[in-house]
Amino acid sequence: MIATPLEAELVALIEAVDDRLEVRYQPELLPPLRFPGDHRGIGSFHRTPQQEQRWCAMLAEAEVLFGLPGDSPQGLADALKTCTRLRWVQATAGGAGEQVRAAGLTGEQLSRVLITRAGGVHVGPLAEFAVLGLLAFTKGLPRLLADKAARRWDHYPVAELAGATVLIVGLGAIGIEVARLAKALGMQVIAVNRTGRTDSPYVDEVRTSRFLPDLLPVAQGVVLTLPLTDETRGMIDAAAISRMHTGAVLVDVGRGGVVDEPALVQALAQGRLAGAALDVFATEPLPPDSPLWELPNVLISPHTAGLSLRENERIVALFSDNLRRYLAGNELLNRVDPTRFY
Repeated sequence: MIATPLEAELVALIEAVDDRLEVRYQPELLPPLRFPGDHRGIGSFHRTPQQEQRWCAMLAEAEVLFGLPGDSPQGLADALKTCTRLRWVQATAGGAGEQVRAAGLTGEQLSRVLITRAGGVHVGPLAEFAVLGLLAFTKGLPRLLADKAARRWDHYPVAELAGATVLIVGLGAIGIEVARLAKALGMQVIAVNRTGRTDSPYVDEVRTSRFLPDLLPVAQGVVLTLPLTDETRGMIDAAAISRMHTGAVLVDVGRGGVVDEPALVQALAQGRLAGAALDVFATEPLPPDSPLWELPNVLISPHTAGLSLRENERIVALFSDNLRRYLAGNELLNRVDPTRFY
């Protein structure tokens, strides 16, 4: 059952995976889209009683779900309560582990139903946003915008990314792609991860996370690509921010809870950091009274940096690969760990 809005041509690709598949999709039972590739739809949508009956009948028959109903933890929880035949859910979010954690599923449910995330689908767009953030503050975007508004014409030198050092915190697929793009711009690439090892030819040096305090002072740019786990929550705290290179740029395309936002705001307001490019925040949507809105050296993306007009195409390609694996009884890609929720 396809539980999220999806283009007809992509539904056809799923149907073509194997003749044994019965694909159920009734788009009229799903909310209208807010934008191309939307997986949630408009919030005011409600099914009629008859439509709800049809929806529940489809859910009751489903062995596999493409997408979380409502793209929400509650939708996932409700589906697992009513779908006794359900064995696998393919989420559309790369960080679906957080949705699984928030769903409050029982141990029996987590053992009965496999949940896979859309890992790798958002790698390119997020890496591009990371480079945008590094370039924006290295090239003085806030000053350029202020000078344009004031019609001010000054000459002054600017810094370069070439020869600068970027520290990538987390070396999954996103981190490795950031490393590739940074190396193409002539940067020195250092990184930390859990193992202190990587096969990437684009990383000049990699250490375990316990070396993070030693590496922060030498990096002109710090890019966070971490999921939110018990180990990463608050990792970039006030002490870590105080150790960052004066004038450094912080980019977060992982999860907002990794960063101590009040400490970051203080460092930015005092000019100790050149700027921050943030796609994720501790509370989302970002509250209207957050000081981050007012700081000129902050680039805010409303958790959309990973979205792309090609997103559904990529998710369906991943899902189709996993479908073949599922039908063959093989291990699925990007399975969410039911204890670490990643």
